[in-house]
Amino acid sequence: MFYSNLNHFKGMSGYEIDGIWYPRVTKIVDIKAKPALYKFYAEMNNFDEGEAVKKQSANEGTLIHETVEKILIGEKPEIDSSIKPAINAFLRFLEEKNIQVDPEFVEKQVVNFDERYAGTLDALALIDGKFGVLDIKTSQAIYRDYNLQTSAYTAAVEKDFKNLQSRWILRIDQTKKCLKCGATLRVKGGREKIKLPWTNGGYSKEAKNCKHEWSDLTGDIELKEFPYWQEDFKAFLGAKRLWEWENDYWLRQLGYL
Repeated sequence: MFYSNLNHFKGMSGYEIDGIWYPRVTKIVDIKAKPALYKFYAEMNNFDEGEAVKKQSANEGTLIHETVEKILIGEKPEIDSSIKPAINAFLRFLEEKNIQVDPEFVEKQVVNFDERYAGTLDALALIDGKFGVLDIKTSQAIYRDYNLQTSAYTAAVEKDFKNLQSRWILRIDQTKKCLKCGATLRVKGGREKIKLPWTNGGYSKEAKNCKHEWSDLTGDIELKEFPYWQEDFKAFLGAKRLWEWENDYWLRQLGYL
């Protein structure tokens, strides 16, 4: 990414906490190649179209994210009609799983002083009798990249919480389903994307030729647990070192290196 000056780099890439600047976890993880993102751009007519879709998708995801955070801290926010299926599914899931969070640790900024980075975790939560880091995503899938991010948060808080046992990714989305073949239709960023069901190593002829009949929009919830974070954290530190190499010029001006 191009940075116009040192203040631009500082603001885009990190946090200043108690007078000390730390690089941001999500910015560090961005150094890793993202094949799914490359495929997304390849499907666009041009780069500008891809940027517009990505920006709108991010705004839609932020709306879900912020609404969920308000619910987690005990508020009763007004739910925008565009995300109501997703939020209603989340509310049902929250009740079924009896997920408990400490409002003080929702959208909480954390720092790893030993490895010198900072980030904002979504929540510390108690799920199925285990206490750990909960990260909320609004993507179409749970990508392995997320393990780098959550391992960094876990390493940042483990010394303060000796009972920390696990970490989870909670994916919140909304789709329509074909009543005939089981395909899904996802509308995100103003773009409709159909995903056919994958069975026996391929797409069925029925699904490929189906004249889809779509259901109403429904919420999708997916929770995955990743209890073993140490190896992922080693990979995060590797990404951090590469990010530092990439941004050596600015980091030396900051006195970080």
